[in-house]
Amino acid sequence: MSADLTHDAAEGATALPRTPSFRLDGRRALVTGAGRGIGLACAAALAQAGAAVTLAARSDAEITAAAAAIRNAGGVAETLRIDVVDVTAMRAALAAQAPFDVLVNNAGTNRPASFLDVTEDDFDTVLNLNLRAAFFVAQAVAQQMRAVGCGGSIVNMSSQMGHVGGARRSVYCASKHALEGLTKAMALDLAPHGIRVNSIAPTFVETPMTRPFFDDPIFRAAVLGKIKLGRLGRVEDLMGAVVFLASDASQLMTGTSLVVDGGWTAE
Repeated sequence: MSADLTHDAAEGATALPRTPSFRLDGRRALVTGAGRGIGLACAAALAQAGAAVTLAARSDAEITAAAAAIRNAGGVAETLRIDVVDVTAMRAALAAQAPFDVLVNNAGTNRPASFLDVTEDDFDTVLNLNLRAAFFVAQAVAQQMRAVGCGGSIVNMSSQMGHVGGARRSVYCASKHALEGLTKAMALDLAPHGIRVNSIAPTFVETPMTRPFFDDPIFRAAVLGKIKLGRLGRVEDLMGAVVFLASDASQLMTGTSLVVDGGWTAE
């Protein structure tokens, strides 16, 4: 083939689009409730994608061990001991930090009980952590993001119970449905600042918090009967989702929920 024909063929070649990067190198990420379970998995996933991760929780021992494990695996991690329910102290702690590029708003709890048996303390404990604390942590991080003008990604850890109802989960469902609505409203307010806000809505995932529930064979069978893929969730099932939402690979996504539920809500 002549040099001219080779040149013409190169000029006529199809230009392929390039997949946006899933890497998070050079970005700072904050994960609340990061000492174990889903929070720890999210922190590990973000660190493995190149982010410098700050693990936040009330338990200093858990996040210290988790951060050490991330560093031993070659990642960058530090700890921040805070109680996110104490909004005043939380704001002061975050104000002393450099701005974050990514927030995973993961701290949460549950107190399963029949609606008729829910106490005021049950209601206040679940709503204060799952909704009130999540609201004000996101606000504090977003204010710093806006101040530096570099945009960012906020991921609220919701639940499939933010999309459906569940027996003995009236307060938990209320908190997660509210978090889904908050995600949409935050996305509208923060879009002009280049800050994206999405949620992840997992099905039942085996963690230290949920494992005692599955000791009940009747409950376990009922849950597996609703998960169409036939197994409980694992924390690893959420690691790709959080990296996706934190990264440029999801740069046109905001105000939506990534449902990782094995088909529970498809029915």
